[in-house]
Amino acid sequence: MRDQDDFLTIGRFARLCRLSVKQLRHYDDTGLLPPARVDPATGYRYYAPGQARDALTVALLRDLDVPLAVIAATLAAAEPERAGLLRAERDRVAERITRDRARLELLERLAAGGGLPGYEIALGREPERQLVVVRAVAGPGELAERIGAGVGRLLAGLHGTSWRPPLWGLFPLDLAEGMRIAVGAEPDRAGEAAEAGKAGEAAEAGKAGEAAEAGGPRRLPGGLERELLPGGPVVETVHHGPYSQLPLAYHALLAAVHERGLRPLAPVREAYLVGPGEAPEQEWTTRLMVRVEERTEETA
Repeated sequence: MRDQDDFLTIGRFARLCRLSVKQLRHYDDTGLLPPARVDPATGYRYYAPGQARDALTVALLRDLDVPLAVIAATLAAAEPERAGLLRAERDRVAERITRDRARLELLERLAAGGGLPGYEIALGREPERQLVVVRAVAGPGELAERIGAGVGRLLAGLHGTSWRPPLWGLFPLDLAEGMRIAVGAEPDRAGEAAEAGKAGEAAEAGKAGEAAEAGGPRRLPGGLERELLPGGPVVETVHHGPYSQLPLAYHALLAAVHERGLRPLAPVREAYLVGPGEAPEQEWTTRLMVRVEERTEETA
């Protein structure tokens, strides 16, 4: 059994390990770093010198804003697994920095312009469009990643099929966790018919036409689906610049919709006129559209 002199008081241990007494008490309460001994009569906590390495590790990782749950898992893990946990935390920090950098650029654009930038808003009319789409589920912070992956899946599924640029993004009116989004393209009808003939899908193509007339999606090989975008009046604008600054365009677009007493209809549409691989991101061009209808007492 250890002699009393082998233990360090909580105050001395805190000073040696660059932690506060309050932190050590909290880490004891949460089970992250319990003391080696608690005096049953006084409740005083005592720590063993061998606990210093774990305590210093906790202090270092907390200074890096690593969550306590990750620190606990790291302390409990063997060396190879510990390195994997820290790499995963590094990746999460890198993602957060990327999001923060985008926010900073957005604020810099607002500050440089003395407020919200002006967008030219137009009321136009959009034709009915038959798209081939891939779908995904995303949260607001995952849109760029999910859209990029969706474009890859879409182009792979359309390999050998002619389609008309641009690519399209379809989004709900309200951005929320678990929202359904889609990326699509408008096939060239002549090329699509030829491909259907080669594949011997004449009967299935007839069913597709019926589904399209009904406005319903139809599943295709490769995880693709058909989606009919109804035509009608739209409020639209054009955004020039990186996708991270699209919220500025949406602010102007949706404000104009409501100021004109119109009711927006999902999905919101993005047409990627100039995008990655075609120009520097400051020259990317995105057309934003939302289909609208006049508000009535029933829809207000």
